[in-house]
Amino acid sequence: METVAILGYGRFGRALGQLLLAEAGVKHRAHDPVAEIPADHRAESLRDLVQGAAFVVVAVPVNRVHAALVDLRPHLAPAQIVLDVGSVKVRPAAALAEVLGRAIPWVGTHPLFGPLSLALAERPLRVVLCPAPAEYGHAGAAARVRDLYQRIGCEVIEQTAESHDRVMAHTHALTFFVAKGMIDAGAGMEVPFAPPSFQAIARTIETVRSDAGHLFTAIARENPFAAEARKQLVQSLSAIDRALDAQAASPTDGGDASPDSTGRFAIPDLGDRSPELKETRDHIDAIDRAIVRLLAQRTQLSMRAARAKAKLGAPVLDASREEQVMAARRAWADEMKLSSDDVLDVFRAIMTMSRRAQRG
Repeated sequence: METVAILGYGRFGRALGQLLLAEAGVKHRAHDPVAEIPADHRAESLRDLVQGAAFVVVAVPVNRVHAALVDLRPHLAPAQIVLDVGSVKVRPAAALAEVLGRAIPWVGTHPLFGPLSLALAERPLRVVLCPAPAEYGHAGAAARVRDLYQRIGCEVIEQTAESHDRVMAHTHALTFFVAKGMIDAGAGMEVPFAPPSFQAIARTIETVRSDAGHLFTAIARENPFAAEARKQLVQSLSAIDRALDAQAASPTDGGDASPDSTGRFAIPDLGDRSPELKETRDHIDAIDRAIVRLLAQRTQLSMRAARAKAKLGAPVLDASREEQVMAARRAWADEMKLSSDDVLDVFRAIMTMSRRAQRG
């Protein structure tokens, strides 16, 4: 069976090994001079780490990728494939090309999930794969890395390193930038009431908070296109701010700001989806899709619980636990002014599905 070597056993490296590779039945070992690694997965040196491994995953902060590759290089063999898992790709790909070149197969990858996603068994898990340019002659490496990710349950999207970073600059980097700004501006996270629009943003901020601080720095500084995206956003926000100040200085008769001649305050509506019934149905479809996604996530966690029960020699059915679960759900239904009998019917079906998954 192929073994995956992981250099760097921080939050992501540990989650990758314990919550993804191990659950998919893929053997792994890891090396990290500072992190605690279980004895059955621990490699004492870089030589021990890569010995016989089919894949070597560099799971260190982006600004340390080059140094890590230099340290690894004397121990690598041409039959092995090296891949990084950084949130930006242009600079890590350049480091892979410089240090490994044509001699050692390499592929850039960016798992679009983090330790929290893995812990919660969120699905689908997506990975961006950036093959080495053709001149390096590692075409087969990309296919093998794709197969590895698919075996552990990931969907793979292939991009060049540059196209990846351009997209991430206007998505990932801007999300962290906005969230950091709101945190520094004192945007309240625990308030007695908040509109749904803020609740959605609050969830984004909490997701950003759960990531390590170095990730914010990496995607803001290491992505070569992030600065341009930030400046475009700041310029747009500054223009809106100035326009709002101008409206405040000369309010309309009704006291409400109205769109200026350039449409500065106009926000595109839903177009053909504007009719109330279609809009409502679209929202219902979105909620139902989220429910199905959460059911898949819950099933993954149930299967994880089944493996833990098997190690303990415990039965699948835990009547006491199920009684506690149903009592809690009844209380939640009462709090939300829902029919507790109807809600319990739903959860009885969910519990049945979970037991089937655990027995399977």
